[in-house]
Amino acid sequence: MKKLSLITASAAVLLLSACTSTQPNIAPTASSLPSAQAPIKFGITGKIGVISVSSEGRQAGSAFYAWAQDEDRFSIDLTGALGIGATQIRYDGKSATLSSERTGTLTADSPEALLYQATGWQAPISRLPYWIMGRPAPADSALAHDANGRLIAATNGVWQANFEYGKGALPTRLRIVHQEGHSVTLTISHS
Repeated sequence: MKKLSLITASAAVLLLSACTSTQPNIAPTASSLPSAQAPIKFGITGKIGVISVSSEGRQAGSAFYAWAQDEDRFSIDLTGALGIGATQIRYDGKSATLSSERTGTLTADSPEALLYQATGWQAPISRLPYWIMGRPAPADSALAHDANGRLIAATNGVWQANFEYGKGALPTRLRIVHQEGHSVTLTISHS
């Protein structure tokens, strides 16, 4: 249970998905869609659900999150993560730190390395800011768009990202599935 709590907290902080949007209820136009050249900067909140599949079976957990992103730096606060206590994940562009009441502080060179160190699990963490903004991440393939030009699916290595939208230009739900069955679902409320 302790490992699942750490996995959920780490993944939840690093792999946000499915949130409710506060965007206006208007159909997006080409000019309202996210620009590929615009800096990545946002503040979101929501709930993250994580499912991990192993030889020991399927484990699941969820947490509420608040995520602030400013280009390559971010701060994520998790609450309600399976009794692990308040958890914070920070990345300053050079090193990533996870702090929680139960686990103490862990540090790594990248968000992906931090998740692997904390849980043994790999995930496309550095792709999430692009996907949260409804943009393809570097190295994405198999892109699909809806009739309004919004990104609805992308593949990045062994991960498939699927996007859901309200009536605005930014995703309100993100579901990321690994080919071996691991998944992360984020609900996203853009500030």
